[in-house]
Amino acid sequence: MTVFHFFNCAILTFGPHAVYYSATPLSEYDTLGTSVKAALVYLGTALVKLVCLATFLKVSENDGFDPYQELLKALIGLIDVAGLYFALTQLTHRNISQNHKFQAVGLGWAFADSVLHRLAPLWVGARGLEFTWDYILQGLEANANLVLSISLAALGSLMWLRKNKPKTLIPIIYACAGIVATMPSITSYLRRGLGWHFPKVVGFELFTSLVMAFISWQLFSACQRPSV
Repeated sequence: MTVFHFFNCAILTFGPHAVYYSATPLSEYDTLGTSVKAALVYLGTALVKLVCLATFLKVSENDGFDPYQELLKALIGLIDVAGLYFALTQLTHRNISQNHKFQAVGLGWAFADSVLHRLAPLWVGARGLEFTWDYILQGLEANANLVLSISLAALGSLMWLRKNKPKTLIPIIYACAGIVATMPSITSYLRRGLGWHFPKVVGFELFTSLVMAFISWQLFSACQRPSV
């Protein structure tokens, strides 16, 4: 039963990444190399973030919300944006379109995040004797992160690669990118500042990911239309 629960949680956590890759044109254009490169860039940025967090943040004696500490975390979290910029603009990609590039980068980014932050807790905890919903919720959280990562990659593609975008959409693109990039700080405030329980936070992440995915899709479609 414990192994069955572990595999269920693992499929929920990592399965959508494989489904997205195989169900979209990414598999037809063989963009796996791009996703792997993006995953490696994510691991590099995660290492830099870890060093910065260990250097600049102090160990809190309580689990309360510290605005100064959270602000530092948010600023350090912007290293992800720099890493995503490098993955989108500096890595050498096969001859794929901008549409497929940001999806491949976002997919690799999200998969590396799930492996780094959820694989070990899943392996240790989901095989326990006592059933818990926490690891199912972590799988749902990984799905929300997948959608948010692809949305952020789409917005980054518009910011850094799309030159002829409508000027009226530029503030909206940057505002949406800022919201997605600071989602870890927002959810941290909901948990520690407002006292939200984990299921409620995951529900918020799922809802927000769907909203941001819809907005990103609309912005990307609007920027692809020929200007009149």
